[in-house]
Amino acid sequence: MTGEDAGGGTREDKGGHEPLRVIDNRDDYLDAVRQVAAGTGPVAIDAERASGYRYSQRAYLIQLYRDGAGTFLFDPPAIGDFSELADVIRDEEWVLHAASQDLACLREVGLEPNRIFDTELGARLAGLPRVGLGAVVEELLGIKLAKEHSAADWSTRPLPESWLVYAALDVQLLVRLRAEVAALLVEAGKKELAEQEFDAVRTKEPKPVVSEPWRRLSGMHALRTPRSLAVARALWQARDEYAQEIDTASGRLLPDASIVAAAKALPRTRGELMKIKEFTGRASRTQLPRWLAAIEEGMAAEDLPPLRVPGDSIPPARSWSDRNPDADRRLRAAKAQITSLSDRVAIPVENVLTPELLRRVAWAPPQPITTESVGEALAGGGARPWQIDATAQLIADAFVEVDQSADTAQSDDS
Repeated sequence: MTGEDAGGGTREDKGGHEPLRVIDNRDDYLDAVRQVAAGTGPVAIDAERASGYRYSQRAYLIQLYRDGAGTFLFDPPAIGDFSELADVIRDEEWVLHAASQDLACLREVGLEPNRIFDTELGARLAGLPRVGLGAVVEELLGIKLAKEHSAADWSTRPLPESWLVYAALDVQLLVRLRAEVAALLVEAGKKELAEQEFDAVRTKEPKPVVSEPWRRLSGMHALRTPRSLAVARALWQARDEYAQEIDTASGRLLPDASIVAAAKALPRTRGELMKIKEFTGRASRTQLPRWLAAIEEGMAAEDLPPLRVPGDSIPPARSWSDRNPDADRRLRAAKAQITSLSDRVAIPVENVLTPELLRRVAWAPPQPITTESVGEALAGGGARPWQIDATAQLIADAFVEVDQSADTAQSDDS
């Protein structure tokens, strides 16, 4: 689909538009690339996945809009190689809403930006109370968007017309929305810090691969023996392999609750497994031999996993008052300062400084505690320059005050 209309109605208003078409062959794709190259200004881009339906997190639809070129809906599995489009748009500003959700699947097909503007993050930094696409569009453009297809299975082929209208409007309004959000940021004196945040999103490293992903099964706390853990591990691995094989979301085949229930009961026969009421899911019965084999593997395993594994994570803050009272007092004092700052600058507290980073610095503060040493600790944890400038002195002062109060209390006791 191409055209100059940047969208002005609701998703339900389709009158006057030609039917939308998904580009799913090389000739039409290359023609679209030429049109995009002839356009002007930022490139609005979005991607739709099939989370909850498919195993992979690949893009099943990529939407693009550019002034002077129009709107394009691409079928990534059919097109495959996007190198020509990448060459055309790489150095242009990309406009996305909640960029962190889409950049990974765009990179998977070779689309990598050098500069982005994130309208969701920009709206958050500008202090808007609601930052979902529909809410921001309604607030700043006066247009109401329906979100009835946001959780659809975008691997469906052919895609229904109503889904395509929904997908097209997601990008057709982004360039206009970018202008409005940018104006708010300039007015609030937040343009530079927003650019730092956008670049941090663009360059953020992927999360490291978890060494034992099966330990993240929901409800694992109910398993209290190494043997049960071995069975849970084997079932998770069997489910994961099958999910990859048929490209289906793991939880649709066998929910976490089913794995945990089986690992807790340790059934030894088909009948015993089928009697477990929590053992449900699309493949719970059709793949019984697979699950029984996994249970047998876990029951026979000699490399029993430990109940708990050491890690570099810090304890939950709720336990600090008992485990590390000084850290607890530091955290409470610093949180109060960061919350107050958040209110003054109208930026959500988690965007002023990530709670996890504040907890780490409070748990093991640099020595000696100074604005400079705290700033270095924050930088080492990934804080942006604006965040360090805004928070390092507040945190250092809070830590020093808490430690001095503790020293005074000890002197009085002695």
